[in-house]
Amino acid sequence: MKAVVFDLDGTLVDSAGDLQAAANRLMRQNGLPELDLATVTCFIGNGIARLVERCFAHSGSLPDDLPDQVARFKLYYAAEEHRRTGFMPGAETALRRLAASDMALGLCTNKDTQPARAILNRLRIEGLFRAVVGGDSGLAQKPDASPLLACVALCGVPPAEAVYVGDSATDAATAEVAGLPFLLYTEGYRRGPLVTMKHAAAFSHFANLPNVIRGLPHAHPAD
Repeated sequence: MKAVVFDLDGTLVDSAGDLQAAANRLMRQNGLPELDLATVTCFIGNGIARLVERCFAHSGSLPDDLPDQVARFKLYYAAEEHRRTGFMPGAETALRRLAASDMALGLCTNKDTQPARAILNRLRIEGLFRAVVGGDSGLAQKPDASPLLACVALCGVPPAEAVYVGDSATDAATAEVAGLPFLLYTEGYRRGPLVTMKHAAAFSHFANLPNVIRGLPHAHPAD
C-alpha cells in the first residue's frame, strides 16, 4: 500500500463535544430541549445537514426552514472553534509514523472542507495530508465511491495501492463500492455490530494501524 485515506469524525478525531454544543445552541434557539452527548454522537456520520435533520426529528418534527437551520448550525459550529475536538488515542503518532514512511495520506469526509481543514490545522497535522476531500467538494457524498476515489487520485496512487480507514457502516460501504480494502476502527462512532460491516481488518488502537497496513496483501483483492 502506498496511500492511506482516512475518515475524520469518529476515526481520527473525537469531535462530538463541539457538534453537541452547536446542536444544543440551535435547539435552544428553537425552544427545543437540549440533546445529550450520546444522542448527538449517534447522529454523526452523514454530514451536517443529516445531523441537523436528525436532531430536529429526535425533538419532534422537522422545521419548514431546514436549510436555514443547517446554515445556522454551521455558524454555531464554527464559533466553537473545535476547542473540544482532539485525537483518538494514538492517532497522531500513527499519522506521523505513516507520513515518515513515505505513505501518502488523504482525508475523505462528509464534513465540509473548511471545518475539516480547520481541525487538521488546529491539531497541527494539515501538512501531513496530500489530499482533503470534503462533503462540499461537488461530488456525491459517502457512501458514494466518487469522493474516496477522487481523494486517492489526488494522493497520486492507483486505487489498487490505497486503503481506507473509518469507523462506520457508511465508511465500510464507501470502501466496498470503491473497491478498496477497508480497515475498521472499532472505538469510534460505530453503530451496529462489526459483523455487519465488511472489512479487511479491524483495530481498536491506532498504535496497531501501521502493522495492520503492512499485513495487508500486496495485490488489491479485486486483482
